[in-house]
Amino acid sequence: MTILIDNRQARHIFLERQGLSRPPNRLLGRDGLLELIHDLGFVQVDSIQTVERAHHQILFSRNQTYLREHLAALLEDHRSLFEHWTHDASIIPSAFFPFWKHRFVRREARIRENWGKWQGEGYDSAVEETFRRIRDHGPVLAREVKAEDHKSGGWWNWHPSKTALEFLWHTGKLAIARRENFQKVYDLAERVIPPDHFSAEVEYADFVDWACRAALTRLGFATSGEIAAFFDLVTPQEAKVWVADHREELAEVELQTVEGRKRPSFAFAEQLPSLLEAPEPPARLRVLSPFDPLLRDRDRAERLFGFNYRIEVFVPEPKRQYGYYVFPLLEGDRMVGRIDMKADRKAGALIVKRLWWEPAIRASAGRLEKLEAELQRLARFSGVERVEFLADWQG
Repeated sequence: MTILIDNRQARHIFLERQGLSRPPNRLLGRDGLLELIHDLGFVQVDSIQTVERAHHQILFSRNQTYLREHLAALLEDHRSLFEHWTHDASIIPSAFFPFWKHRFVRREARIRENWGKWQGEGYDSAVEETFRRIRDHGPVLAREVKAEDHKSGGWWNWHPSKTALEFLWHTGKLAIARRENFQKVYDLAERVIPPDHFSAEVEYADFVDWACRAALTRLGFATSGEIAAFFDLVTPQEAKVWVADHREELAEVELQTVEGRKRPSFAFAEQLPSLLEAPEPPARLRVLSPFDPLLRDRDRAERLFGFNYRIEVFVPEPKRQYGYYVFPLLEGDRMVGRIDMKADRKAGALIVKRLWWEPAIRASAGRLEKLEAELQRLARFSGVERVEFLADWQG
């Protein structure tokens, strides 16, 4: 029997799975932060700091007691988290490292095939030399292994040692020990990853089973394609086979989109009763990071919330619909708008340039009060003293 999940229920389920239904002011602490990241599965890292870097804002939007120093301690001191790749650069629980070993093997095969064509001959020696240097002399920044006469440029102009560092990191031989001014400091993975996680081995079948189970648990409901895309660890075909092999554990559900269409998906049968009782999320209005996991799958977000969102960083300015780095706005269980703003730390202000409400959203006095309260919270978190609104910021 296929179970219909109406659109409102579906939104509540996904918000709860993504940590956005928890009380935003409940004291998080360091252990609570580790639990939150574990429950999310990963937190994307990005260098853009228009207001605050993506990983900090993702965590702050879920809990306003989040402290950056707790994240640094978990990454650099306790080593409970490590940085690597999902669909993009991310912070991941170190307990997941044994499963990432399968990704390292697959990634190495692809890199050797593609980078050899791109970089030409001679890069194996750079890889070996770079590995020996770190092994014998300790952690390095990319700039510390750069040839003096090398001119900087994009990825197509990486010097051999930078290419070596990235190869060794992507294939799991190096890990990121810490960051200095957001630049990666590389060290041997065995000196960064806790020994029990570093040495653990997982068989192929167990790897696929874990990757699919962990993804479906964090999504609540999903197609096999969405399961594969969540961590980007297994192929769509592997996820499809896993679904077929585990049908006795899975319930067939139909998700109602915001337009009223029905989309077939799967959920764990034993989890379904609790999923269907997902709580109402807090009614407050929250500013999300453009890289928030709620919106990572743009098509899923559009089906559930009717919210069409694209990052326009790489879109030429004349062709942008909104702006360079525009933040989505979540109110309760609805995406209600987007806002263009920047933290000017020299001026001590969060400067709001423009606000766009979604077509069905009314700019009521109460909604504007909730927005201003959130902007004040975000300003304090970003280290500025006040919020400034430019002329015509409401369009």
